[in-house]
Amino acid sequence: MQRLGKNVGGYLGERIDIGQNFQTVPRLVQERGWQIELLPFEGGGELLALTRLVNNPQRNIYLSTGIHGDEPAGPLALLRLLEEDRWPVGANLFLCPCLNPTGFQHNRRENIHGTDLNRDYKQFEAAETRAHVAWLARQPNFDLALCLHEDWEANGFYLYELNPDVRPSLAQQMIDAVAPVCPIDLAEVIEGRPARGGIIQPSHDPNSRPQWPEAFWLLQHKTRLSYTLEAPSDFTLKTRVDALVAAVNAALAS
Repeated sequence: MQRLGKNVGGYLGERIDIGQNFQTVPRLVQERGWQIELLPFEGGGELLALTRLVNNPQRNIYLSTGIHGDEPAGPLALLRLLEEDRWPVGANLFLCPCLNPTGFQHNRRENIHGTDLNRDYKQFEAAETRAHVAWLARQPNFDLALCLHEDWEANGFYLYELNPDVRPSLAQQMIDAVAPVCPIDLAEVIEGRPARGGIIQPSHDPNSRPQWPEAFWLLQHKTRLSYTLEAPSDFTLKTRVDALVAAVNAALAS
């Protein structure tokens, strides 16, 4: 499986109409016991939050995606997960399927005001970030958080693991699940950080991050086990979606 060679200086691959792709979500999720909450933010937009609660939950699981508007595989992967409905029994589920709707309208990483939302979880400059964090603050702590992304420069799939308490790691089983459907980035350095077999374990010291991504805010406030999944944007959209779905299913099967 070879890279497409489309991405030169940025993401130049497939675009999606986020509104059209998510038209079926309300009917789909309401039929399956999900609750829908619209989170309005300043400027006239709104985020979508989905929850599905069970009696006597064994764990709370959070998934998010769509924080960068030039990364279409994440929202499509989450849509497929909703359609397949293979969620673990006994888990409360909390989903945010598109955290940057204005970015998707313009196929750009940042929101309409030029803010990279995934660097805004310390300053809270963006209305979207503030609306999202206000919703998160009302939710219980999560046993596991998964943030779905793409990387337009990547040679293959990789992930970040934030696991300061050294809990049983889910990283390798996700890598193993993705390998049959998508190449793994085996570089020893990815995005300037040491990597091993597609796994990056960055510092979780809050003082090491002048700008916090979503996953880092979650680690400080909502979970002690967080994974950021990065599909390689220079492969077909189907390959990227398959990779993210495989990784999520492997993590949820633990």
